[in-house]
Amino acid sequence: MRRRILLLSVGMTTLVVLAFAVPLVILLRSTTANESKDKARYLAESVAYYVGDKDHTNDDITAYLEGLSDHPGRISVRMPDGTTLGDPPPGGVPTPKNVPAGYGDGDRDDKGPPKIGDADYRDVGGGLAVDVGVGTPNGVASVCLYLTSDELYDGVVPRILVLIGGSLLVLLLSIAGAELVSRRLARPLEETASTAERLARGDMDARAPTTGPTEVAKVGSALNGLADRIDEVIAVEREAVADLSHRLRTPLTALRLQVEALPDRESADELNTQVNTLERTLTAVISAARRPQREGRVPHSDAVEVTRQRAAFWEPLFEDQGRELALDLPNAPATVRSSGEDLGAALDALVENVVAHTPDGTPARITLTRADGVVRIVVADNGPGIPLGAGERGRSDRGSTGLGLDIARRCAEAAGGSLTLHRNEVVITLRASTESTL
Repeated sequence: MRRRILLLSVGMTTLVVLAFAVPLVILLRSTTANESKDKARYLAESVAYYVGDKDHTNDDITAYLEGLSDHPGRISVRMPDGTTLGDPPPGGVPTPKNVPAGYGDGDRDDKGPPKIGDADYRDVGGGLAVDVGVGTPNGVASVCLYLTSDELYDGVVPRILVLIGGSLLVLLLSIAGAELVSRRLARPLEETASTAERLARGDMDARAPTTGPTEVAKVGSALNGLADRIDEVIAVEREAVADLSHRLRTPLTALRLQVEALPDRESADELNTQVNTLERTLTAVISAARRPQREGRVPHSDAVEVTRQRAAFWEPLFEDQGRELALDLPNAPATVRSSGEDLGAALDALVENVVAHTPDGTPARITLTRADGVVRIVVADNGPGIPLGAGERGRSDRGSTGLGLDIARRCAEAAGGSLTLHRNEVVITLRASTESTL
């Protein structure tokens, strides 16, 4: 976003600079030409006064013209007898047009300066010729000063360079100003967007900045208010579910005592199995209500260490049943976005399924791999296999409720992963995390 603001500001400044620079270039060009024309007219008139002096011969005039070599342009004089002195322009020196009557008729006051006519400007060969008529004792002479195009616009390039330098300076200042403005606008917005992403990932401790422009600060304040409200709702929901679950334990305990008091032991055992299932479900509800995600914190744990600990927990039972529990774990930690408690409960549920639904002596194997930001945990056995539909909650073809697989599935999905069932293995896919464990 900051780049867009910067580009927009620079683009608008560039348009403004061009809108002013183009007319200024035209004005500088016109001003330079006018200054050159004024200097040419002044020089031509100076030469005309010299030519109109009766004491100056043609040789004097020629020498005078040669002495003006340090001035721009080509100067020439067309004498009354048609003789052209100096360096004439292309096409020669024309007869002057703006010469009042009486010029060169011998009536000129010898005590005054020569009379000259108005300057006449004409385009010649891409340049400019300035013609000035002057009365002499022998008639009307014409002074012509010719400027080429380069001489006419001499001096315009440095002025344009100064204009370009000023324009570039304005652009640089606009870029610096746009950078400051874009940072002031974009940085709070970027931080607010980052906060929204963290909230979406479950980090309810994230808060947006309330600095910057008023509108941006209002967005940050509104997002923070929303986060506080969500945290409150989650806390209330968690406590309500946990409180309800704890209240259910009292009648559940009474129910267990009544079942144990039944005289029919076969019916009592069957009912006791159902009571145990209900108690496990109730325990899972309490655990889910109080897991770290519900408290507004993103959980993390080392899947390798959790897997090793749960395998050590089940190892004595496997030895009693003549089973072998093999582990294939990497040496490096594999941090996942799941709490150790939840991941351990999921592994316990899967290993318990192996123990409950495979004959004694059936080996099992737990494999953990990490690749492309994903951690895969595979629990496999050599038993009869998992029936179709066993992963659905409350459904199993082997005499259970299917709650164990559902616990594992919910753990994987809460961590941004999934659970996949195959004939003789269950695969838990979890999203790897590079953040430190909380």
